[in-house]
Amino acid sequence: MSITAEQAAEVWRAADLLHDQAAVEAALDRLATAIRVALADRDPVVLVAMNGGLIPAGGLLPRLAFPLRLDYLHATRYREQTRGGALDWKRHHDTPLAGRDVLVIDDILDEGYTLAAIAAQCRAEGARRVWTAVLVEKLHGRGVDFAADFVGLTVPDRYVFGYGMDYKGYLRNAPGIYAVAERHDG
Repeated sequence: MSITAEQAAEVWRAADLLHDQAAVEAALDRLATAIRVALADRDPVVLVAMNGGLIPAGGLLPRLAFPLRLDYLHATRYREQTRGGALDWKRHHDTPLAGRDVLVIDDILDEGYTLAAIAAQCRAEGARRVWTAVLVEKLHGRGVDFAADFVGLTVPDRYVFGYGMDYKGYLRNAPGIYAVAERHDG
């Protein structure tokens, strides 16, 4: 169900700020440090999971002061909805992964289905090792048994938006991590 820009603005006004811009930027600094330690000497291929991974990757990549190859893919379960469905591969990457270390950057680890499927696909293409980095991990007990290698922030089990995460196609550009008010959730 699509919404208007005015409805999106109302959702934003009513939302709870969980992590402000300064907290997100500090989390990106911590992520970059951990990734540099693990991958700086591995000549990695970095795959950005679109659309959500765009903004976290844009903040993270300039902090990774080492050579890397960059590509993107697009796999989604949400299709601008607040509930996930079947995984839809919209675009596969172009860079060969065989024998390479791969870092997948995404916005959020929620139930883990999408990121687990992306990692499995990279391994099937011969990646030596697949690493995953997410700006946000949602804390709950459902989904698949999958853990990201690098996590910036955690959030409670609420629908969140901002810094790449959307609410029905809007609000990816919000300069912080917000939780949708219960009256708008769903």
